[in-house]
Amino acid sequence: MTRTTSAVARALERIERLDPALHAFIEVWPDEALAREREAVARRLPLGGRPFAVKGPSGIRSYAARRLIAAGGVPVGATSVPGPGTVWQTWGQGAHGRTVNPWRADRTPGGSSAGSAVAVAAGMAEAATGSDGAGSVRIPAAWCGVFGLKTTNGLLPSPDRTGLASAGVFARSAAAAEPYLRRVLGGGGPPHEAFGLPLPLPLPAVYSEDLGFAEVDLEVAAVVRAAVDRLVAAGTVRLLDRDAGLLDPAGAWTAVRGGSPDDPEAVRVRRANDERLDALLSGGALLLTPATPNRPHGHEGPGSRYSTALTWAFNLSGHPAASLPAGFTGDGCPVGLQVVAPRGGDLGLLAAARAVEDALPPAPTPPPPGHG
Repeated sequence: MTRTTSAVARALERIERLDPALHAFIEVWPDEALAREREAVARRLPLGGRPFAVKGPSGIRSYAARRLIAAGGVPVGATSVPGPGTVWQTWGQGAHGRTVNPWRADRTPGGSSAGSAVAVAAGMAEAATGSDGAGSVRIPAAWCGVFGLKTTNGLLPSPDRTGLASAGVFARSAAAAEPYLRRVLGGGGPPHEAFGLPLPLPLPAVYSEDLGFAEVDLEVAAVVRAAVDRLVAAGTVRLLDRDAGLLDPAGAWTAVRGGSPDDPEAVRVRRANDERLDALLSGGALLLTPATPNRPHGHEGPGSRYSTALTWAFNLSGHPAASLPAGFTGDGCPVGLQVVAPRGGDLGLLAAARAVEDALPPAPTPPPPGHG
């Protein structure tokens, strides 16, 4: 008789085998994880012992992690994040060394939720928690070829006193993220029954390559545009003729992050962008953009281009936003499609993401380290 290996045991085996090359984890908790799994199964808790990873050394204490554990999720370890004082660094430092992109070890996985994205991409965890203050869920999700969702600012407790950061979740797909998001949002979001309800198609959406100000890598833009065209051809999306031009939020974000939210220029930019986004997303429309203006850069740094150029506007405005795998550049780097929904529309965003991924080719799994 063949004994079935548990989900947690499979996750721990993959961590032991793959993490010495990927460096996604700073701590792994095998004995505690297996004990939690047995308890979750015995008590028939909703998540039934599903394994997940937590972001950083304090991740086990986050609101999202506590909700998942209470529902029978099993934390298998803490993932890497950039260290203090690393202004541009978007990779973490795992127990075995510098965190690498599972698709190309010479490139960064993105950050700051670096290890969480790598753990999910490599199948070392079914899901992982993250937090997103400027794109820290969406950027690594895009660059590691997985699904990552930032919740509406203020919907859940923020790990950042400025309120710019909000909780997020990674998974291989929106469908795989649903059972975890169901539990995370269940305490402070809309009713559970809204999960799984299909949205009427086609979904009204606005596409913008650059939000009116960003300099976007031509190949990145082409990959995302091809994905959007496929969505239109499949009848999943109907593009609206609305102007998606925003004001560059870089200065406003920096002012708020620096403790000056009442800076007159920051107030002006935020007010103008809020008005434009309200018009763009009226009637429940979605906004589609590349998740990042660039492909994953090397570990030496990003150069002069901000990876956050297309994400941090929605930390200022508070809108929920997700990155879905859109395809690859010619040099083998994953590209993300960002989907933004009206404030508070987190469940609608998840349903829209599921419809989008149903119309796009399934996202591949990265090859084992050393075989790419």
